[in-house]
Amino acid sequence: MPTHAVAASHPKAGRFTDLALLLVLATLWGGSYSFIRIGVETIPPLTLIAARTLLAGAVLLMVIRWRGLRLPRDLATWRLFLTQACLNSVVPFTLIAWAERSVEAGLATILSSTSPIFVVLLTCLSSTAERLPRLRLAGIAAGLAGTLLIVGVQAVTGFGEQLGAQLALIAASLCYAGAALFGRNFNGLDPIMPAAGSLICGAVVLLPLSLVLDRPWTLAPSVASIQALIALSLLSTALAFVIYFRLIARLGSVATTSVAYLRVPTGVLISMIFLGEALAPTAWAGLILVVGGVLAMTLPVRKHGSL
Repeated sequence: MPTHAVAASHPKAGRFTDLALLLVLATLWGGSYSFIRIGVETIPPLTLIAARTLLAGAVLLMVIRWRGLRLPRDLATWRLFLTQACLNSVVPFTLIAWAERSVEAGLATILSSTSPIFVVLLTCLSSTAERLPRLRLAGIAAGLAGTLLIVGVQAVTGFGEQLGAQLALIAASLCYAGAALFGRNFNGLDPIMPAAGSLICGAVVLLPLSLVLDRPWTLAPSVASIQALIALSLLSTALAFVIYFRLIARLGSVATTSVAYLRVPTGVLISMIFLGEALAPTAWAGLILVVGGVLAMTLPVRKHGSL
């Protein structure tokens, strides 16, 4: 086989791997809402998130040691880790955990799927803003429309009834958007480094607050909440963060935050498989829109074309 033919196949293989990882990330983060809902039943939100970041960070530290790597030691990098922690875990994790005590899952999914829109808005406001290709804009619009169709109109009927919790979910999405853009500062690092570093910083911030405000030694969490916390920490945080930073480096911030849309149909499919639920006709149409939107946001765009 000619050398150029082999080389030409590599980008396609890499693109397939990235899309597969995007689907895995969507599944991991889509399941996190269920884990959080079960966790906050007997564990206060602040303590749940403090334990989540601590456990996930500890696991990644062990993986780093097993791989024979070392975390950066310069203060400048750890300042970046701390900023990333505030944007990607400390603030949004806590806001979502608090909001899920009162907001229904359908509405929470809609409000949490707006990160790509905020990424676009923040990108446009930045000093280095470039014109976003029409293909990306179409993907964002298709993803949002598909999300609404999948979750259903009935999910937004309660909008405004728990305004504080709903605004908290929107604020969490804004934080995630900022984290996706800020994550480009770690392009030169192994993806596990910013994942572990930001989680360690998050735990350092959250643990003292948990100890003072919740006094976790006085709590009596249920077995189900503890199991949800472990799954949330290992799967939806430790593993998910490594995948997330890899995709930020390879796909960019807009494409990676398309996972906010993709986790909606994955969550629905999980409920169909494990809970026997059925999709409404509008949801099937929404699923097609979401998949099309994600493809539009992740496919390579020609530099000089009309897209």
